[in-house]
Amino acid sequence: MNRTPNILIFDSGIGGISVYNEVRQKIPSANYFYLFDNQAFPYGDKSSEFLVERVNKVIAAALKLYSFDLIVIACNTASTICLPSLRQSFLIPIVGVVPAIKPATLITQNKCIGLLATKATVQRQYTYNLINEFAQGFHIELLGVSELAMIAEAKLQGIAVDKEKLNMLMQPWLQLTVVPDTIVLGCTHYPFIKDELQEIFPLSTFIDSGHAIASRVHYLLKDNYDLALINNKNQMSHTVISTLFNPQVDKTLENLKKYDLIKYQLVNV
Repeated sequence: MNRTPNILIFDSGIGGISVYNEVRQKIPSANYFYLFDNQAFPYGDKSSEFLVERVNKVIAAALKLYSFDLIVIACNTASTICLPSLRQSFLIPIVGVVPAIKPATLITQNKCIGLLATKATVQRQYTYNLINEFAQGFHIELLGVSELAMIAEAKLQGIAVDKEKLNMLMQPWLQLTVVPDTIVLGCTHYPFIKDELQEIFPLSTFIDSGHAIASRVHYLLKDNYDLALINNKNQMSHTVISTLFNPQVDKTLENLKKYDLIKYQLVNV
């Protein structure tokens, strides 16, 4: 098609901006919509049944407002639970986020890998299947800390990270005899507090799925859309969509302007 695609990036909060950044760098000419379900945030402590129904409803509501050519579920929790039902419900290509276990095995020196994710993600069979498939012979430490998503969300709203609290949450790993030298950030919120985590684990390498997701999106769209157009970035104006509008969203919208997310739309679910 002789046009650029409309790409929807979806998350429970604004942590998926880390994925949006990677995709936008790969495909700068696309039209982007960033949808976050702040009405039900956070997803990490919700049941599978609730999330399947909720995510399908939110995506369906957004599709009544806009036409999308591809959807990225930029949330590890939602991806591990909702992708099969979403792909059954919608004919649009849907890309999910997978914890970067396989790339971590290529980096680690001490063969101890840490997966830092939400409680929901570390409990899913999907995660254990990934480990069994790609990390045989490696020692994997799992740490489910849903509070980190809220800490990252607050940082994106301009609130300083409580480093003492962060240090306390990381104690299970700090007390290990062998600390992971490679840490997989298994939630799209976590890259936003990578600097603070690096202070706690100065000898560890952090890895996330953003680059791999961007490559996958490009691969799925390159044959059918004009991805070579380079628009003037200063003229690009992308759209933010949320399921609830409140003072926090107002503050968040100001911070998202630096990502060229200028327009705003409320979606009723």
